[in-house]
Amino acid sequence: MRVGVLIMPDDRWATAAERWRRAERLGFDHAWTYDHLAWRSLRDATWFGAVPTLAAAAAVTSTIRLGTLVASPTFRHPVPFARELISLDDISGGRITLGIGSGGLGFDTTILGEPPWSPGERAARFAEFVDMLDRLLREPEVSYDGRWWRADEARTYPGCVQRPRLPFAVAATRPRGMRVVARHGDVWVTNGDRDQSGPALGPEAGAAVVARQWAELADICAAEGRDPGTLDRLVLAGPRLDECLASPAAFREAVDAYGAAGVTDLVVHWPRATEPYQGDEAILERLDWR
Repeated sequence: MRVGVLIMPDDRWATAAERWRRAERLGFDHAWTYDHLAWRSLRDATWFGAVPTLAAAAAVTSTIRLGTLVASPTFRHPVPFARELISLDDISGGRITLGIGSGGLGFDTTILGEPPWSPGERAARFAEFVDMLDRLLREPEVSYDGRWWRADEARTYPGCVQRPRLPFAVAATRPRGMRVVARHGDVWVTNGDRDQSGPALGPEAGAAVVARQWAELADICAAEGRDPGTLDRLVLAGPRLDECLASPAAFREAVDAYGAAGVTDLVVHWPRATEPYQGDEAILERLDWR
């Protein structure tokens, strides 16, 4: 199993840079950051943009894969976002993965002064957004006339370093989103059951949820003519799934449980000094997943 770490963009770069360097030194396979304009309890705290953060991370690392986990259409248009992704892929030497999801409720949905989208509209916008991005990153010139997104002869030269485009890690736990995974995803992303209430699930219960979701996705892939075996499967721990960083043994239990469920990639959060995801970052030195 590959293991990654999510580093929140919540510290000035003078501090954050060493975390990205350290993630590479520790042997993590990939490192990610959130893509929001404002995020939950940290709305009135330090928060930086995902794209410049990843560009800076690419400059201080050389081998580790980097990406968003996840970006969404909530405050983005496919054309300028495609240009930013192509730039990131070039700066990183082809190490960028686009983690992308439909978005949800929260500050991002109203911060631009618009009413929040209904669940149906959000799902429809997401499907069209990903379809348009897929074309923009594959083709140098694109016109698109969708219901929600449009482009008139948009240019995206020189295209991605990775061919035919950088990988898409698509977050989805419901059928409409899973169809987007089947059509465009290279990686499927889940962080558990969105309808779950109560405490985070431990590895055994969490792996059972992921296995059920995967079975549903495999059926949708079959209906779409997609071989589900061509998809990697990424689990993001927390808040619905236990962070599994209480001890090296707890982490090992999670790796084993999710690996048995067919998960190819597990991502944990870099421990913070305060909640959310409070913990001692020294634990990262003691993790063993190989």
